[in-house]
Amino acid sequence: MNRQGKEKLVKDLHEKILDIKAAILTDFKSLNVDAMNDLRKQLKAESVEYRVVKNTLLELSSQDTDMALIKDYFVGPCAVALSKEDPVAPAKVLVKFAEKNSALKIKAGVLDGKVLDVNAIKALADLPSREILLAWLLSAMNGVPTGLVVALSGVIRNLLGVVTALKDQKEKTA
Repeated sequence: MNRQGKEKLVKDLHEKILDIKAAILTDFKSLNVDAMNDLRKQLKAESVEYRVVKNTLLELSSQDTDMALIKDYFVGPCAVALSKEDPVAPAKVLVKFAEKNSALKIKAGVLDGKVLDVNAIKALADLPSREILLAWLLSAMNGVPTGLVVALSGVIRNLLGVVTALKDQKEKTA
């Protein structure tokens, strides 16, 4: 690739890195072509871009971004998974794939300006999906007003019971 091609690649990759929510760096050197294509297909299904980039170009394109935090990991063959939408998606796919294919090694990642080591990426992969987390949040938010209504109706029910008891007591005495 000539110099102009490299400059364009660095510029394009820098723009993509600025828009990401999460990035995970992997070592793919022992993966065969079929496994690599399978991994790319799984990541693409989750709207995650997986790119093999030379370390020097990756370092240049990551300047002034959160990815610069993990530049120490730009050693050996590197491929980076970039996610614009769901920060958990690349972690889930890569961890699951790495469990089946020991040739894929997860190096590090970046999420919201924080460096993620392999254990943090595995913990991120264990999180429930976004839809489930939103359902839990909605359930918790729905529970508060429901509890308030039940508590208030209990007070009214008890007051009605007291008033009815007073009425019955006055009828007996009268």
